[in-house]
Amino acid sequence: MSKLTKILFRLFLVALGFFVVTFTVYFFNLDMKLTAAIEPFLLKHYDKIERNTHL
Repeated sequence: MSKLTKILFRLFLVALGFFVVTFTVYFFNLDMKLTAAIEPFLLKHYDKIERNTHL
């Protein structure tokens, strides 16, 4: 195999791996599940922030 073929093959494998990971995240809705798990910590943090509520 030539050097260019090896580089292209590795690039193809990286692209295929990236596609598999992103498709899995999309298919199982993992991004929103992670957001739902983090939400209580974010709410606790933002509830502590002092706000200027004067009109």
